[in-house]
Amino acid sequence: MNFVDTPLLRVGYQEWNPAAQRAIVLVHGWPDSPRCWAGVAPMLASEGYRVIAPALRGFSPTTFLQAETPRSGQLAALGQDLLDFIEALALERPVLAGHDWGARAAANACGLAPGIASHLVMMSVGYGTNDPHQALSLQQARNYWYHWYMATPRGERTVREDRRAFTRMMWDTWAPAGWYRPEEFEATAQAFDNDDWPDVTLHSYRHRWGHAPGNPQYASVEAALTPAPVLMVPTLVLHGVADGVNHPDTSAGKENFFSGPYRRELLDGVGHFPQREASQAVAQAIIAFMQSHPLPTQAP
Repeated sequence: MNFVDTPLLRVGYQEWNPAAQRAIVLVHGWPDSPRCWAGVAPMLASEGYRVIAPALRGFSPTTFLQAETPRSGQLAALGQDLLDFIEALALERPVLAGHDWGARAAANACGLAPGIASHLVMMSVGYGTNDPHQALSLQQARNYWYHWYMATPRGERTVREDRRAFTRMMWDTWAPAGWYRPEEFEATAQAFDNDDWPDVTLHSYRHRWGHAPGNPQYASVEAALTPAPVLMVPTLVLHGVADGVNHPDTSAGKENFFSGPYRRELLDGVGHFPQREASQAVAQAIIAFMQSHPLPTQAP
């Protein structure tokens, strides 16, 4: 594991093929860790890309540099963290690929800094779904039971005192049965042992629906992301047909949010964790999309 300091965090990250010129940053979701990219990253590296997978704030081994920094989990903070990480590593227009929270972070980074990325890949999340006033079907509200649960004192106790059982329930219900090995969950769940994980998790879901105030530090960032800005970056959306938390319909009909090339692919038989459940298909889809939309050749 490598580490780099940003203004607020000491970010732990895994890296493949560090000498390559073109970089791809892979950002995990909740509840997960950089381990989720173990099947995808080597295939991207074999295509000549430098592949970098950071741990989000609140997830080990990433830590806050200062004890007094608010443990905000708001989505604007995740987007700013990613911009800070890109700057800390001096990456030039990397591909940003994210799953779940990571997809929201990557899209927000592109919205905050147009041109920061060469391509955007979002998995299992629809863009423009950060708004607490968004329309929500009853089926999707049911899928989001854990959001509402974490807004209660009982849910807070569960997050703080029984995080293994809580997060394993997500793994058990968000994808077809039998998709993971128990030992892989246990290895991944070590990332949730971070002392900041409960605070970041609770604040993220409470703030998302207006049940907790945002950190004033991100007021201007929130303003820049509300309403969701139109993105010019070439974008690929990958969504599992069997996603048990974000129904595939939640990523449909988003074309008006993108002014550049846009493609959405549904993955049959795949649940909420496509990078784990169908690593080869995900890597191939990313590579094919980047090849279909290459960067312009710069004049010498």
